[in-house]
Amino acid sequence: MSNCFILLAAGKGKRFKSKNPKQFINYINKPLFMHSVDKALKSKLFKSILIVSNIPIKNFKDKSIKVIKGGKERYQSSQKALDFLKNKKIKNVFIHDAARPNFSIKLLKKLYENLKNNKAVIPFIKTKNSVKYKNRNKLQNLDRDKLIFTQTPQCFDYKTIYKLSKLNKHLITDEASLFLNYNKKIKFIKGEENNFKLTTKSDLGKLTIKSLYGIGFDIHRLIKNKKLYLGGLKIPFHSGLQGHSDGDVVLHAIIDGLLGAMRKMDIGTLYPSNKKRYKNIRSRNMLSPILKKLYEDGYSINNIDINLISQRPKVSKYREKIIRSLSDLLNVKKDQINLKGKTVEKLGLIGKEEAIACEAIVSLNYYA
Repeated sequence: MSNCFILLAAGKGKRFKSKNPKQFINYINKPLFMHSVDKALKSKLFKSILIVSNIPIKNFKDKSIKVIKGGKERYQSSQKALDFLKNKKIKNVFIHDAARPNFSIKLLKKLYENLKNNKAVIPFIKTKNSVKYKNRNKLQNLDRDKLIFTQTPQCFDYKTIYKLSKLNKHLITDEASLFLNYNKKIKFIKGEENNFKLTTKSDLGKLTIKSLYGIGFDIHRLIKNKKLYLGGLKIPFHSGLQGHSDGDVVLHAIIDGLLGAMRKMDIGTLYPSNKKRYKNIRSRNMLSPILKKLYEDGYSINNIDINLISQRPKVSKYREKIIRSLSDLLNVKKDQINLKGKTVEKLGLIGKEEAIACEAIVSLNYYA
């Protein structure tokens, strides 16, 4: 897709009163600006992501992410970004403030759908407050039903917003102002209450975060002449796990834990063993649509604790590799995953090396 996500992160954030610019503070387990970057990546809507910052940002694994230096004012940073994209074959741009980390992927997709038939799409919310306007020394009541409060991301046809930005020499607070100043049509759509701007430290407490938990368990027999997969990783062993899929008990337990925390039934309901299309399916492919739904619905993974119950192979030998595999599959940091190996003192099927089991407890954050 020829869309670019522009993240404006060059502001000083003086009202936040922090030693570091607010867009780089730690917010819900990661730098504030990274919430927007991660959502843009997970949405899979963008050919490129352009971060505008006056502080160097390095070490992005994803080559679609670029960083350029910003200007003194917001509109100057926006102009620099639009100039940078010239001749890059970009059709649409989504311009977003790094100080708004709590928008949803669902909103991104809604904006994109509306942009197909419009040159500009802007999210907004209404106010529940009584509003007054001070004109000299007199206060006047305003009709709140006629007031709208615009948010970002603001989405535009690239060529149109580029031309308007080249004409502008004045301070503006958002790109929608360019369309309004030149009498261009804007499509306004309903925004999100959680998509508020972090201006002062007191704003950090506005977001309602729920912690949700799910537990998953799975066990499969070991059989000869089948590959063994644990946590998405191929493990060298004389047998593999029997099952309609690849039998990866670690991913199956995690999937059930995720579904439990999201209150979405269980793995057997989504992937019934009597359906031929799921025969020999890789468990990593079973995980992908569940993660997509998780992020779209406003959840994020906080941490996962795993007990892998096996007489052999020894978990300690592959612990770090399995954690690395899970980190990549789940798109979380390695320190958010804990993997413990358990034996059963040679008791039962597991003790006889005829089966492997796994249990996982998943903790999710939900932004209500």
